[in-house]
Amino acid sequence: MRLLRSGCNRLKWGILMPSLTSVEVVYYPLVVIQTMFLPNVFISCLALVLDILTIDASPPHIIFFLADDLGWNDVGWKNREIKTPNLDRLARAGVILNSSYTQPVCTPSRTAILTGQYPFRTGLQSGIMPQDRPMYLPDKFRLLPEELKKLGYKTHMVGKWHLGYCNSKYTPTYRGFDSFLGFYGGAEDHYTHIRGQQSHIGLDFWFNSSVLATENGNYSTFVFARRAIDIIRTHNQESPLFLFVSFQAVHVPLQAPKRFKDMYSRIRYRSRRLYSAMVSAMDEAIGDITRSLKVEGLLKNSLVIFTSDNGGAPYAGGNNWPLRGGKTTLWEGGMRVPTLVYSKTLLKRRIQWHNGLFHAVDWYPTLLHIAGGKSSKKMDGVNQWMMIRKGTPSKRRQIVHNIDDIRQNAALRIGHMKLIHGNPGRYNNWYPVPTLWTDRCLYKADKLRLPEYQLFNITADPTESYDIAYKSPDILAKMIKILDRYKRKLVPSYLGKSTRKSNPKYYGGVWATGWC
Repeated sequence: MRLLRSGCNRLKWGILMPSLTSVEVVYYPLVVIQTMFLPNVFISCLALVLDILTIDASPPHIIFFLADDLGWNDVGWKNREIKTPNLDRLARAGVILNSSYTQPVCTPSRTAILTGQYPFRTGLQSGIMPQDRPMYLPDKFRLLPEELKKLGYKTHMVGKWHLGYCNSKYTPTYRGFDSFLGFYGGAEDHYTHIRGQQSHIGLDFWFNSSVLATENGNYSTFVFARRAIDIIRTHNQESPLFLFVSFQAVHVPLQAPKRFKDMYSRIRYRSRRLYSAMVSAMDEAIGDITRSLKVEGLLKNSLVIFTSDNGGAPYAGGNNWPLRGGKTTLWEGGMRVPTLVYSKTLLKRRIQWHNGLFHAVDWYPTLLHIAGGKSSKKMDGVNQWMMIRKGTPSKRRQIVHNIDDIRQNAALRIGHMKLIHGNPGRYNNWYPVPTLWTDRCLYKADKLRLPEYQLFNITADPTESYDIAYKSPDILAKMIKILDRYKRKLVPSYLGKSTRKSNPKYYGGVWATGWC
């Protein structure tokens, strides 16, 4: 009792207490109002003390794991055939966000996570960044690590960037990260770290701004894990840590060490066998990193996040069953991704599964809040910390899934309803888990002719089996009107043109900076 009263007084006079965290200072006016006007000071202070002081006196370490192309049905807590014991353990002890969305492909998703803005506001809403084009995330956008650095965080990135590299100022160590080990582009060999074909072939592996040529033959998932562990071991705990681990797994090419392939020897469908092995290898890497956090004493005051940049690619071993579609599409299977948040001390475990809407743009303001900062009101993301921590309803009612002026399609979610405008993509079916007897044609792109507008009740029909546009003309008209308002705010997609200046042969066989 005495401890709680002292905690209340500490909050009440927080402006005079230099040890008070910035998170607590944010609540100071509310505490003063409550202690002045509520008859039961103790009860009101008790609620606030428990709410605020659960966050450690120092800002929490933030460990963000981002998988590449991981399907909705490709984690152990959804599919027992997939072996992910480390992720399952985090999920059981944390919170699973069951309605967590990203963009249909990786560059827009990474843009959303690191800017807190919908990609259609950045010009990066249409597909990925080809390695031979002068494309980049404009530097007018302040990225999450830049804001965290201002709050005293040490920021490190490991893995895949894919947000521009033609000029060094667009690379990670110039965009807020203290260090970077990884690659700038995408779809490279997991062992040689070489990307390209024919006359455009080169190494894409970097440590900060220097080429890293010593990891040839080493599987990227474990190279990244080793680097993450080194960062944790050498971290000065006087500062909070932001560690962004952006895995190459489970993106093509499908490659995995033999011991993981042996775990799935019973799967005769080659793509699915290799893909599953890659998932388990990534899970082991995550287990190694989280154990290192525990050994070094960081785990107690850490927030651990795991999510994917888009849904699985059914044509490359991924699986989103029972959701419709896959990577590159506006169907649920392309954008709804397995997501968990774990903390040993920061979460109230009243609810393990949360069905509230969450979008990738929400990570920025949410993480900035727990770090003690404040995000811009102009940001598309919303602070969802109370939803994650206490299981309160989501603050989000709408999601602009995308507006693509090149593919001429778009999707909007409002409450239970989802509107799709145009062709959602080239993979429009439902794809079961592949088996030896599965028809390979099932996973090929299709040319379905679909209505210009489709409307689905995702809560009642999460598999998008029943288009109700013709049954709900009033709802359809209202959602089209809202979508059109968003379209007027679109920044035209910038795709750039392929240029010979990017060819690795001009840079000693390396995909290097300095050509835009």
